[in-house]
Amino acid sequence: MTSTRTLHLAAEIAPGSARAPSAADDARTAAARTVAHARIAEAAGLDFLTHDDSFARPGLDALAVLARVAPETRSVGLVPTVTTTHTEPFHVQAAVATLDWVSRGRAGWRIAVSPTGAEARLFGRRELPPTAALWQEAGEVAEVSRKLWDSWEDDAEIRDVATGRFVDRRKLHYVDFQGATFSVKGPSIVPRPPQGNPVTVVDATRPAARDTAAHHADVALIRASSAEEAVALRAELHRGARAHGRDPGQLRVLLSATVDLDTYEGGPGALAELIAGWHGGGAVDGFHLVPAVPERDLTRFTAETVTRLRDRGLFRTAYEGATLRDHLGLTRPVSQYATTGAGA
Repeated sequence: MTSTRTLHLAAEIAPGSARAPSAADDARTAAARTVAHARIAEAAGLDFLTHDDSFARPGLDALAVLARVAPETRSVGLVPTVTTTHTEPFHVQAAVATLDWVSRGRAGWRIAVSPTGAEARLFGRRELPPTAALWQEAGEVAEVSRKLWDSWEDDAEIRDVATGRFVDRRKLHYVDFQGATFSVKGPSIVPRPPQGNPVTVVDATRPAARDTAAHHADVALIRASSAEEAVALRAELHRGARAHGRDPGQLRVLLSATVDLDTYEGGPGALAELIAGWHGGGAVDGFHLVPAVPERDLTRFTAETVTRLRDRGLFRTAYEGATLRDHLGLTRPVSQYATTGAGA
């Protein structure tokens, strides 16, 4: 069955997806390897790349790594994992907005929580809230981030050297957000990002994260052992989005799958058939590949699987837009403060 819907493809490029970094993996070597992987993915036209991260994981900060990758690439989206537990929401949103500026509108962030006691102890916390509460907090971080990204209207910057005016203060807005565990006054210290709001990605595999994904995600990642299970999960997320007053058509659902192409039955060709079948049947909007060995599997996926999908007319041969929202077919949101009167 052939689909007329756009097929979306993404991949994970963190070295930790295959192995823990060794002592030999210094910052320069790791950065060079990640840039090489990003260029491979970009040459294949992938929508975006994710880079996993957590407080329990050794290695470089994902946001910093992809900020390094940004000037070395031109089109592929860059989506670091950002933990919302034990972090300051104001600083988190500013860092993601900065990545959007550095990449010229190609940034996203994959929201994650830190549910382990070991991670909590790193910050001197003796007690850790239940996982459901952590995801509720993550949802509030997503909400206040959107408000802060919108707190500068698109034309707030004046940059008038003659008068010495940099910004029109009437177009900066307090967000005055009060959550269950934090409050933020605002406005942001970073002008509104090129995409308006960088793309929000949530791994909705665990039920505790599903409502947060339905409420706040532009892209939800799922795992499923059958197309029928994927259909049910996608439908559940769409119902949740609708219940939160969102247009389900603005939510992309991608199957996240760890793949070892040396042991995958049928190899890259069979994987292409699986992707085409699940997407064509409406089970998912695309696939997020987690390569067992990035150096091997990402190359084979892009050179063989993606090529087969292109030959069937199912995947792009070139990028048509400039931003990650363009790649995903998502609209650029209007600032929620653009028509209000009071400024900061």
